Amino acid sequence: MSRSKGYIEELIAQGEHEHQDFKHQISDAKKIARSISAFANHSGGHLLVGVKDNGRIAGVSSDEEAYMVEQAATMYCKPPQSLQWRVYRVEGKNVLKVDIAEATEKPVLAPDEHGQWRAYFRVNDENILASATHVKVMNSQREEEPAEIVFTESEHLLLDYLATHGGITLSGYARLAHISREAAQRSVVDLCQMNVLRLTYHNNQCLIVAAD
Repeated sequence: MSRSKGYIEELIAQGEHEHQDFKHQISDAKKIARSISAFANHSGGHLLVGVKDNGRIAGVSSDEEAYMVEQAATMYCKPPQSLQWRVYRVEGKNVLKVDIAEATEKPVLAPDEHGQWRAYFRVNDENILASATHVKVMNSQREEEPAEIVFTESEHLLLDYLATHGGITLSGYARLAHISREAAQRSVVDLCQMNVLRLTYHNNQCLIVAAD
């Protein structure tokens, strides 16, 4: 157990964000698995367990909470995830900090409310369902990148559009290029694999944007 009170208070002062989530307590390992999935499919992050949404410290029974987190990571994440955790003593109460690394094998799936295995992603301070296109992009990243990049006419249209606009949905791209949604999705997956495009989310909507 660590007594680095100031460190935890500094983290709490940041509020919830893309790489940090507060949990009052853990009563459902499957729900925590969705948070693990979201961070692992993004660029990692951490949970502060025993902290309310408003930043107030509630404290936890560290052994029980740590067991639930481990259960979430090993039983309710596919593939299972390896976590690092540490207990801090703050204001006479225990706060559990759980570090979740970016997954080396994506997507990381967790069961939704109906028991269906889904991929989640961290956007700002929320865990959202990853789009079907995003899941295909994550799967494609396991494959080797092509040695040569050759753009189709529809892909040129997309790149020209993105050069002057902030982003476009998959349906918008399909309409722009007069191609099927399936063909648009294949192009987007290929171009993301080539690091020409990337996917982002705005108002829970998946957008195609030019890579940085």
